[in-house]
Amino acid sequence: MDTIALYDTTLRDGTQGEHISFTVEEKLAIARRLDDFGVGFIEGGWPGSNPRDLHFFQLARRTPFCHARLAAFGATRRAGIGPEDDPNLAALLASGAEVVTVFGKAWDLHVETVMGNRLEENLAMIADSVAFLRQAGRTVVYDAEHFFDGYRANPAYALESLAAAAGAGAAWIVLCDTNGGSLPGDVAAATARVAAFLDTSPAGRPGAPPGIGIHTHNDCGLALANSLAAVGSGATMVHGTVNGYGERCGNADLTALVPVLQLKLGRTCVAEANLAKLKSLSRFVSETANQVPLNNRPFVGRSAFAHKGGIHVSAIAKEPRAYEHMDPTLVGNRRRVLVSDLAGRSNVAYKARELGVDLEANGGDARVILSQIKELEEIGFQFEAAEGSLKILLEKVTDQFKPLFELQSFRVSIEKDRDRPCSAHATIKIAVGEEEEITAAEGQGPVSALDNALRKALDRFYPDLDAMRLVDFKVRVIDGREGTAARVRVLIESRDQQEVWSTIGVSEDVIEASWQALADSFQYKLAKGAGSAKASPPGPTCP
Repeated sequence: MDTIALYDTTLRDGTQGEHISFTVEEKLAIARRLDDFGVGFIEGGWPGSNPRDLHFFQLARRTPFCHARLAAFGATRRAGIGPEDDPNLAALLASGAEVVTVFGKAWDLHVETVMGNRLEENLAMIADSVAFLRQAGRTVVYDAEHFFDGYRANPAYALESLAAAAGAGAAWIVLCDTNGGSLPGDVAAATARVAAFLDTSPAGRPGAPPGIGIHTHNDCGLALANSLAAVGSGATMVHGTVNGYGERCGNADLTALVPVLQLKLGRTCVAEANLAKLKSLSRFVSETANQVPLNNRPFVGRSAFAHKGGIHVSAIAKEPRAYEHMDPTLVGNRRRVLVSDLAGRSNVAYKARELGVDLEANGGDARVILSQIKELEEIGFQFEAAEGSLKILLEKVTDQFKPLFELQSFRVSIEKDRDRPCSAHATIKIAVGEEEEITAAEGQGPVSALDNALRKALDRFYPDLDAMRLVDFKVRVIDGREGTAARVRVLIESRDQQEVWSTIGVSEDVIEASWQALADSFQYKLAKGAGSAKASPPGPTCP
């Protein structure tokens, strides 16, 4: 298979996305996970723009990487000064990064109107900067910013800007769809033209022409398609971010791009065994970024291989290819069967096997169980979104449920002073076997206070529950015609180091519904086996 060079820019371009920010330590942890996955190039940041990125490179120099080469990002020299006097280029060299990525302008609009520069000076800035970095012993990746817009407006000048970088010794020329407005056909045609142009080997450049890269943004929802179009026309390096994080609508999503390239097009991106780490990498980055994972994200989302209709489930039980385009385990995901009021007996039977519940124990009947599920869904439960509660329900109706704690009572109070925000206090009494425990705790709201009080009470019996935490909390009014007396549905998503699970509660009282979901979440976790120590992110696993 032909090889594609993966260039990850999560730590730089990804952090330009709204609400995305990483500490230095978090950036280093992500870099180690990317290296473990097999990414070839990791763009660590712009050391000339902020102290945090400079600190990252200082720490990264003391961190061994097995596969990846770190890249420092920055601009070409400023107009009117030599590269040896430019502080940005000096910071790039001071970073110690083996690879340096510099961007320059390929669109005459930006050169003349935005920068107020001359076209000839812009070409000199590109060539001088690349040559300076090459003479310092760095591998240079040149990002042609706004290339496709520039190529549409003035193709001769856009190509001339690439020749300036190639002639000065850039190892890679990356075509950037910076505004994210290009279409796949245009990207394919322009990339093919660039490949033919660079193949002539610009004057002054010895040896083979530089490789071609593609860097796309998702403003038209076409980042993946445009990247694939470029690869089809000769690009051998792809830029992207994990989960597609990036400014505006984001960058090309490597969690989709890598499996399409490798599994669908036969272009090797990472070692075959590493591809199974893709879902865990996606989850790790989303948790580190404090972003809720998208269930419908292709390949790595919880819903990517989920089946709801009874006919579908019956078919995949016989032959998974009937309704799945690939084996989900190849990317570290798994098949999920959803149980809802649309389900058939095959859904319930399949789901019970998946969750490890023996339906035939104690005379269980899938038809009776399905009937109970549909009755509960009629009053507002939604088990397709709450597999943790579904497992507990299946165990209850087959008399297999063994509660690891039981609620005796709880009390929640909210206090509001005139000039101070609300504060919540919860007191809870639980029984574990023959022993009882009463505790109290505060929280930022009533559910937070209940969560804290329950953890405090359980800690005596089940230590190390800190490995579990709530990651999402949703409240929905099922039917608003009853006003404040309407029934509400509460969904809670929890996670530990191995798994994400969801639980549900329904009641006319939002606190009681929250308690139902919260209690199910802790019962599910404890049944798995509490006390697992919180693991540190794995480091590189060099062969």
